[in-house]
Amino acid sequence: MMRVLLTGVSGVGKSTIVARLAELGYRAVDTDYGGWCAPGPDIDPPAPEAQPDWVWHEARMRRLLDTAEGPALFVSGCVPNQWKFYDDFDQVVLLSAAPETVRRRLLTRTGNPYGKSPGELAKALADQREVEPLLRSGAAFEIDTGLPVDEVVRRLLDRTGLPGAADR
Repeated sequence: MMRVLLTGVSGVGKSTIVARLAELGYRAVDTDYGGWCAPGPDIDPPAPEAQPDWVWHEARMRRLLDTAEGPALFVSGCVPNQWKFYDDFDQVVLLSAAPETVRRRLLTRTGNPYGKSPGELAKALADQREVEPLLRSGAAFEIDTGLPVDEVVRRLLDRTGLPGAADR
């Protein structure tokens, strides 16, 4: 089984890409939803949706990675403790986009309110400048999500050696 982490700052399209992978039949988990994140690594998640500065609940993530079945597992997220799991992934992929694309996506997205307030938007753009280089250094490769969704997914599947929609 191939385990792939899709990471990147807020607004680069992680949720969109992981949803498209699920539509293609891959096991795909968006750790922003479903209680994967918590205020601390061993604190039970008090809410199903991640909040800024939360981390992965380490026991839940360990179970996910240790019991995953099928040809591939895609996990999306960007949290401070993700590096603890890098060795458990076959690939760490950085999803990125131009700052103006990130700004537009944050201001217009409907599924997640983070980034709409001026303070959150400024924080998200600062994260892009400061955190994205750190994510880049730990990634096997990077994909620009300014491309159409299906092209991003095609490039991702090509680089990981997994079959695309036409091959499945």
